[in-house]
Amino acid sequence: MSAHFDYFVILAAMRTGSNLLEANLNAMDGVTCHGEAFNPHFAGSLKSDHLLGLSLEDRDADPMRMLKAIKSAPGDINGFRYFEDHDPRILKPMLNDPRCAKIILTRNPLDSYLSLKIARKTQQWLLKNVKRRVDAQVDFDADEFSDYLDQLQDYQLTVQRHLQKTGQTGFFIHYDDLTELDVINGLAAWLGVEGRLTRLDDTLKPQNPAPALSKVTNPDEMKQALCDQDRFGLHRSTSFEPQRGAAVPLYVAAARSSLMYLPIRGGIEPVVVQWLADLDGCQTDKLITDRNRKQVRSWKQGHPGHRKFTVLRHPLARAHTAFCSHILNTGPGSYKMVRNYLRNRLKLPIPGQVRDTNYSVEQHREAFSGFLEFLRLNLNGQTPIRVDGTWCSQSRTLEGIASFTMPDLILREEDLMTALPDLAHNMGHSNPPQPGSCAPDEPYALDQIYDENLEALAVAAYQRDYEAFGFTDWAPKTA
Repeated sequence: MSAHFDYFVILAAMRTGSNLLEANLNAMDGVTCHGEAFNPHFAGSLKSDHLLGLSLEDRDADPMRMLKAIKSAPGDINGFRYFEDHDPRILKPMLNDPRCAKIILTRNPLDSYLSLKIARKTQQWLLKNVKRRVDAQVDFDADEFSDYLDQLQDYQLTVQRHLQKTGQTGFFIHYDDLTELDVINGLAAWLGVEGRLTRLDDTLKPQNPAPALSKVTNPDEMKQALCDQDRFGLHRSTSFEPQRGAAVPLYVAAARSSLMYLPIRGGIEPVVVQWLADLDGCQTDKLITDRNRKQVRSWKQGHPGHRKFTVLRHPLARAHTAFCSHILNTGPGSYKMVRNYLRNRLKLPIPGQVRDTNYSVEQHREAFSGFLEFLRLNLNGQTPIRVDGTWCSQSRTLEGIASFTMPDLILREEDLMTALPDLAHNMGHSNPPQPGSCAPDEPYALDQIYDENLEALAVAAYQRDYEAFGFTDWAPKTA
């Protein structure tokens, strides 16, 4: 039994992520969520007419029997999901009970409204295999949305006011929080159970991760109806990409100069590391790296006036380097399992061993296009493959870095020839070296295959980075 509560309820609306939250709760030792236990049309799960030994007729005749059955079910704590249109007779007893843990799940109302319309149109309510995803656009109806919003807000206000009047508090969790392992484990701690997750459930895939404007057939009408105010994140794409840690052991400090490089992985690191070594006239093995947080803090304290910097790279160039280095390459650094997934599951035209005679530039363009499509799905949490640091969003990496230390400078690859010497001049170096260039991608360079389609695919995969950093079209290198 939980130390704090006898049972729990997830107070939510349809299309707010309650299935995903339930899946993660059910993955915890001692925790069971019994679905929509008070849905008028079924008991617990779709097409089920029995739950915990009680039939629909038993439950409808006396809903308190079902509530008692949930409270006394085996395990540390049991609960269920409750929507506004579920049996209203159970709402007040549940809200009045301080031994009932109230988990209040919310989502951007425009996103949940559009998701609900799309699900009703496609009849796809859950997605476990992204290949079976049904794509659809819907009409935005201003009056319908206004009614939906009023009804949703009235329900949420009713719950909030009841908790205030009875001196209770709930655990508030937002749709975007469902990808945060620490938040889910924080919920477990709040519930008073000992079980914790080491990873989140990835069975369910986001069904409609695109921005709101792309989900409707009449985006201009929707914008006008909402008075051109982006209160509901019309241009925001919900990020299902996992948060990243600070990756402190990857930081590289100069041997003598008070400079520290905070890498964003993606192909530019060897250039910057070599420049740091050249700056102090030493070999790269003399640079200071592979340190923990305490040691990095000590370095900062011992180097007053220090500067910390990182380097951004164009998303398309960065993705191409990751593809060539880790997918096409079968030697050291190869991601063989990811490569096999791309070849066997997604049917990318990648030979078992890339040779001059079996892999043309046309194949390379097609294969890289497929990889960019994979990245879009991968970053949206729609594949079983991890989001690797060499192709994750650069904004996510920066967020991880900033959780430990803030960079003084965010440089860009195309500016390094002037930016790094200028930085060194400002740190007291009278004749700093010029940085080198990235090693060419093999077997083909990006400028051999570049076209507008590749750029569009990169924008779709890295929308957050293009928006956050203002990236424009990648420009092929000229002689």
